[in-house]
Amino acid sequence: MPVIVVANPKGGVGKSTLATQVAGYFASKGHAVMLGDVDRQQSSRMWLKLRPAGVPAIQAWEVSQDDIVRPPKGTTHVVLDTPAGLHDKRLEAVMRHADKVLVPLQPSIFDIHATHDFLREILARKKHGGVQVGIVGMRFKEGTISADQLRHFLGTLDVPVIGYLRDTQNYVHLAARGLTLWDVAPSRVQRDLEQWQSIGEWLDR
Repeated sequence: MPVIVVANPKGGVGKSTLATQVAGYFASKGHAVMLGDVDRQQSSRMWLKLRPAGVPAIQAWEVSQDDIVRPPKGTTHVVLDTPAGLHDKRLEAVMRHADKVLVPLQPSIFDIHATHDFLREILARKKHGGVQVGIVGMRFKEGTISADQLRHFLGTLDVPVIGYLRDTQNYVHLAARGLTLWDVAPSRVQRDLEQWQSIGEWLDR
């Protein structure tokens, strides 16, 4: 049962957006998915309450900031949304469960520097060599200076970049209805689904 942890010490970088979409990706493939939320804001839990009937089921994984228990039997995939400021013992507790760690990163110089130190901490706390860490560029705008800065920074790391997600209101509109890219007509979100192909391949690997 793979456990996918979505983590970054900065707030507002798109952790909940990425976590809910990852859960939706697995659910669209027929997996028994649980979404856990360790963040005080409980954004992912709120999103689950908005999720309508008739779309692939995603269950809430009951977790707290201090106690992460194993999900119920029958669960095939787990996604864990984590809070900002995740460091030290709290990070270590989360990393004990992780099989893969997704780090969302925006093209901001402040986010870039904070994430650099966080990545080193993650790599030092991996429970075993099999834990995979990947970066997803969020709200990415091709041809901008900030995008060039992000690409330059990512080229200096030993952590793979598994995809870039464009800056679009699609994610905002979907989140407001408890939906993911895989819950609506593909023609409405074709560009975004194309960007998820490399991410999906990494998740399934």
